[in-house]
Amino acid sequence: MGFKVPNASKLMNSIDAVLEFINYWDMARHDLPYETDGVVVKVNDLQQQEELGFTAKAPRWAMAYKFKAEQVSTKLNSISYQVGRTGAITPVANLEPVELAGTTVKRASLHNSDQIAKLDIRVEDEVFVEKGGEIIPKIIAVDLSKRPVNSQPTKYITHCPECATELVRTEGEAQHYCPNFNGCNPQIIGRIQHFISRKAMDIEGLGGETVALLVNAGLINNYSDLYELTKEQVMPLERMAEKSADNLIQGVLASKEIPFERVLFAIGIRFVGETVAKKLAKHYKAIDAIANASIDDLVNVDEIGIKIAESVVAFFHSEANGQIIDRLKRFGLQLEVSAEELANQTNKLDNQIFVVSGVFATVSRTELKKLIEDNGGKVSSSISSKTSYIVAGDKMGPSKKEKAEKLGIPLISELEFLQKLN
Repeated sequence: MGFKVPNASKLMNSIDAVLEFINYWDMARHDLPYETDGVVVKVNDLQQQEELGFTAKAPRWAMAYKFKAEQVSTKLNSISYQVGRTGAITPVANLEPVELAGTTVKRASLHNSDQIAKLDIRVEDEVFVEKGGEIIPKIIAVDLSKRPVNSQPTKYITHCPECATELVRTEGEAQHYCPNFNGCNPQIIGRIQHFISRKAMDIEGLGGETVALLVNAGLINNYSDLYELTKEQVMPLERMAEKSADNLIQGVLASKEIPFERVLFAIGIRFVGETVAKKLAKHYKAIDAIANASIDDLVNVDEIGIKIAESVVAFFHSEANGQIIDRLKRFGLQLEVSAEELANQTNKLDNQIFVVSGVFATVSRTELKKLIEDNGGKVSSSISSKTSYIVAGDKMGPSKKEKAEKLGIPLISELEFLQKLN
């Protein structure tokens, strides 16, 4: 098709051959006309790839082997502090610019106050920097032999650098937080940027920079304000033409069709990621039911721990959050599972755990897993004594079959499973 592709990939038949390939490229990569930070090792057989499947974030049939990171030393000129969308404070080292792994590095994350204290990092120190996974610069040590005689230990900030609110630190957590949830600008911008992101509301025509412009212009103060924006309001913004203003307003309107589980992820409850949002949406069916759930109720939901439960309860106990959710309801967002989805859901497979293995003729593996979850069952990737059934297709792995027989777990065919659901 005319793409320029590297000619380095090879099919290997043993792990020893893979390691040999890695060791060769650890040195040979420096002669390549582009930067590379490692080798991706993949299972080549497509049926085996399908069998291995994916986690929420990555395929189980591919793994990245990272080369040892390059290291340089440079001077730490100052420390600044950034505020994230959850209010988390991240200290950042401002460095004397230095070349590292093909780029000029000027800044590096210091993570939290514990990390600063652990390495005893101070302004004007000579520090050693490397790229974590050869992507994100980080300080790994201080060259104490070059420390100035009048050097003073770093005093971590006590108040938010943006809104001057006193910082808090919860016991057992590494980071400090700004508790001014609804009045701290970076938190407001960050939450709206999360709300519009691709895996959340996926609002076409609206990007992170435009969100910052809208907030700074006083047009929006939280994500529910997006649904009151007019074309006339956004037109005067920098780099905003008539077509892009139209796209933004249409994108906001179209987002009202995004399903409940993604809206739940979008509203930005701390610790509630994509997977947890799906679990909560499936269990409670509507946002009001989640809002009224107690901590004890929530921890009884599959895979919901005490930390998540406390965060969910705290979110819905906030009067400001309650007002925002009420506005989203009025604007017509999907804040409950649709009637169509509910019609396809039953409790027929409640408390049953299934492992899906092999190749299927009538429905795909993905559809099979969805059918299990829609009918109250749970899909597991590995066989254990808790497994209720294995839905076995063609080319099921012999090791899985052997383990199932050993544990006495019944194997059912695709047809038997579908008959089980009528």
